[in-house]
Amino acid sequence: MEALIPVINKLQDVFNTVGADIIQLPQIAVVGTQSSGKSSVLESLVGRDLLPRGTGIVTRRPLILQLVHVDPADARKNEESGREGEEWGKFLHTKNKIYTDFDEIRQEIENETERISGNNKGISDEPIHLKIFSPHVVNLTLVDLPGITKVPVGDQPKDIEVQIRDLILKHISNPNCIILAVTAANTDMATSEALKVAREVDPDGRRTLAVVTKLDLMDAGTDAMDVLMGRVIPVKLGLIGVVNRSQLDINNKKSVADAIRDEHAFLQKKYPSLANRNGTKYLARTLNRLLMHHIRDCLPELKTRINVLAAQYQSLLSSYGEPVEDQSATLLQLITKFATEYCNTIEGTAKYIETAELCGGARICYIFHETFGRTLESVDPLGGLSTIDILTAIRNATGPRPSLFVPEVSFELLVKKQVKRLEEPSLRCVELVHEEMQRIIQHCSNYSTQELQRFPKLHEAIVEVVTSLLRKRLPITNEMVHNLVAIELAYINTKHPDFADACGVLNNNIEEQRRNRMRELPTAVPRDKAPAAGPQGEQDGTGNWRGMLKKGEEAPGSGPGSPLKGAVNLLDVPVPVARKLSSREQRDCEVIERLIKSYFLIVRKNIQDSVPKAVMHFLVNHVKDSLQSELVGQLYKSGLLNDLLTESEDMAQRRKEAADMLQALQKASQVIAEIRETHLW
Repeated sequence: MEALIPVINKLQDVFNTVGADIIQLPQIAVVGTQSSGKSSVLESLVGRDLLPRGTGIVTRRPLILQLVHVDPADARKNEESGREGEEWGKFLHTKNKIYTDFDEIRQEIENETERISGNNKGISDEPIHLKIFSPHVVNLTLVDLPGITKVPVGDQPKDIEVQIRDLILKHISNPNCIILAVTAANTDMATSEALKVAREVDPDGRRTLAVVTKLDLMDAGTDAMDVLMGRVIPVKLGLIGVVNRSQLDINNKKSVADAIRDEHAFLQKKYPSLANRNGTKYLARTLNRLLMHHIRDCLPELKTRINVLAAQYQSLLSSYGEPVEDQSATLLQLITKFATEYCNTIEGTAKYIETAELCGGARICYIFHETFGRTLESVDPLGGLSTIDILTAIRNATGPRPSLFVPEVSFELLVKKQVKRLEEPSLRCVELVHEEMQRIIQHCSNYSTQELQRFPKLHEAIVEVVTSLLRKRLPITNEMVHNLVAIELAYINTKHPDFADACGVLNNNIEEQRRNRMRELPTAVPRDKAPAAGPQGEQDGTGNWRGMLKKGEEAPGSGPGSPLKGAVNLLDVPVPVARKLSSREQRDCEVIERLIKSYFLIVRKNIQDSVPKAVMHFLVNHVKDSLQSELVGQLYKSGLLNDLLTESEDMAQRRKEAADMLQALQKASQVIAEIRETHLW
């Protein structure tokens, strides 16, 4: 999962080159009032002085800061190749120029800010992109935003508050953005502008992490214990307290490493119980974990969005050609060709064969026999069942009567629990096939039916119709797969031919136990000195149990001296579960385990065979058979002809823009394709 953050960083670089913000990439935005310590928090995360610092408004343009962790070995190689130091930085606007002096980086940020925003407190929404490579950082993408202010100063316009607010909202409104709300500890949390703005776009607090700065500057006699414990304002992702360097420390060139050491000492002294859940290092780890999980959740939607956009821009770029004379014939021809190509891609007879990766029917086959098959084989028949669990189930199945032999009901309950575990991978198999059939739409659009690119509206309509058809079939297929597992659970067929051997094992074991017990009776348990075990009723058995015991009379009382009349107790007195199992209990558990394993393998074999057949019948073949009639029924209407076959008028003027954007999207698709085979089971 560590590889996800560099992928997002690459995507940011790709889209920044064309100035596109149509894709909302996961990132962390730092929000807070002016001089609340936002830039100081970022510097602490990097571990170096690299951001302009001071009083008043210093951050006047968004700074997108990408931290890239490099191995010390890589850093040494760079050093050998002529680069000094193990840490370096690169700006997007200076292309390949490398900065090893962090004072130079700070100066470049100031120069670039003044170039766009002027030198008298003005702000701009055009971001600066900076990458820091270091072995001392974790992979993170952060956005440092101007602080929230109320009163204009210098060249700032009268509506500076609205401008900064709009700039902040532009970044944090992105649903894929984690909000880092920075508030100073020496102000009241209830008046925090950062939390207020964050709550506007994230009312549930699902992507807001609060950071409390300046813990060392609180009034004497007060502390932030209640705030850090979340008693004042609860935040779902948590509150983390940090101590930054003061302006005097910065003027005296105090290093960030020393500041982090002092921060740790301060937290140990002032908040010893919370020290391990606060501080800059804990904040960095928390942010890295949050961003990774966030990216993992956003990635499927991001892939779909990029693919859809790529198809749209491809259609924009290719929308040229002769005017359509016979609209009805053209529409019918395009629909028929698309449906044929779609079916051919599934059958493997398409005109354009993909050589880079599996797609269409080949990938569906791979999902059935490799992905799904391997996943089922990896399910342990006895997973989640310990010997104690099995023993407990055996005891629970006997009720108040000590058992002579292994009760069959315990086997049935346990095997049902294990079979139920096959349902989730089966449903996931349906989902993967559904995703692949969705991808075939893009494959047909991009490679097979180039004529569709001339008519964006028709292409969108076809994608919508096919997607809708697939969406309608998904719950039906899921229901069938669910029923397949339910059918296996409905009747545990212990007379199954493949199960006969296992039954033989059980019967032989029961017979052996019976013979052993009967041989041991005269010496092991004298009838006149049987230990008390409470009232024992009749054990009505079937099969091998029948006739072993006569109906006995219950002895009144249960004291140690009360003898049992006419009943033979073959079980030891129950003792706590933690003790070592007796040989008899061990044998019982082994019998149940062997039976469960044997029956589970039979069911797994059935499921592995029947789920692909159900998916093919209810989803793949049904879509293949009904695709053309569905497309014709939905789109072949006289009222829609003009609209669907309308070509874009201003395409010539926008060709260059479309070409650049298409190139960026294709590059983004390649970047995401690198992690396409990530195992998500």
